[in-house]
Amino acid sequence: RTARIPWNHSSRSQGSPAGNLLPYRSAMITSFDDYPLHPGSRPINETSTADLNHYDRYFFNGYPAGGGLYFAAAMGLYPNRQVMDAAFCVVRGQRQTSVFSSGRAPSDPMAATAVGAIEVIIDEPLRRLRLTVDAAEHGLRAELTYVARSGAIEEPHFFQRAGTRVVFDYTRLTQFGHWTGWIELDGERIDLGDGAWGSRDRSWGIRPVGEPAPTGAPGRSAPQFFWLWAPVSFDGMATHFDVNEYGDGRRWHETGALAVDGEEPRMMRTVDYRVTWAPGTRWAEAFEYDLVDWNDEVHTVTLQPGEPFHMLGIGYGHPRFGHGVWNGELTTAGERLDLPVADPCSRSNLHIQAQCAATYRGPDGSVRHGRGILEQIVVGPHPSGFTGIFDPFEG
Repeated sequence: RTARIPWNHSSRSQGSPAGNLLPYRSAMITSFDDYPLHPGSRPINETSTADLNHYDRYFFNGYPAGGGLYFAAAMGLYPNRQVMDAAFCVVRGQRQTSVFSSGRAPSDPMAATAVGAIEVIIDEPLRRLRLTVDAAEHGLRAELTYVARSGAIEEPHFFQRAGTRVVFDYTRLTQFGHWTGWIELDGERIDLGDGAWGSRDRSWGIRPVGEPAPTGAPGRSAPQFFWLWAPVSFDGMATHFDVNEYGDGRRWHETGALAVDGEEPRMMRTVDYRVTWAPGTRWAEAFEYDLVDWNDEVHTVTLQPGEPFHMLGIGYGHPRFGHGVWNGELTTAGERLDLPVADPCSRSNLHIQAQCAATYRGPDGSVRHGRGILEQIVVGPHPSGFTGIFDPFEG
């Protein structure tokens, strides 16, 4: 019963049969193991796979109903890489300002919601969370509180292979909420006043993270990934849409949901969309999606894509602070990006969330106006207008 032996005692003093050996103790038992939440027979801190791409992360965004400000945050834990990182970004005017923190992952999940200048505080799971940022030397501080407007929308499980190798195998929830608090940008305090709309997601499982690893023989086809994700907020309700499609247009993942305040989100039977690409980019110039209910009623959301938020501002595809990349025991750094960028089809600039004015038209003829985002990453061919890997839309 080695658990009775204090960890700072030597095995020799406890009469070990091999005096030069320390008594066995688990490196995996943590404070989370004191809660009845185990999905299997192993400790909570022991991942279900040795895959280096195992991850567990948060994403948040926020935007006042009238526009003029956009903020986003991300935090990820990569236990098999022993890395943790986070980022916070504000888009205001013609500039995107970011702070990144990265370090060694803690062994205890109870400590895995803070790294460097950024912390996520879970006051009430799935209902109330706080986000703090303290990086005045990089022009950013914040004290923000997120209160859920909707229940969690569990998107269908993501699973994708490249040949026999698993590339995606993860779960994600999306949730709508309301932000209060303040942001300090370059010494100027921005009070959210009556608050801001926003959404968040949580995802965990396997997807490519960290430094690229050798994968053996090259693939039989060119790289391809088509992803559209559009959580949109309105007074009293919100709508959610996403699709993944192959290069020939076949769909392998989709989500549609209608979330009325105070009610559980209602999942749709299917979704559809119409897109017009902006010449010289792989970004939408106009976009509309349909949420098709189980009784075949159609809820239509029309988006007017505006200013882009470049996702590298919170680590997605960042050349230094990419998700899960080792940057030392603890590193915090800032970055500024002037907008618009010169090359919208470069690998780093391609992935965006466009800030959008939105109009909802219900099957009963009702109309609502709101705001949200259209996340877009279009790599490789797609029948809507692309043939190469990063070629721009020609019109």
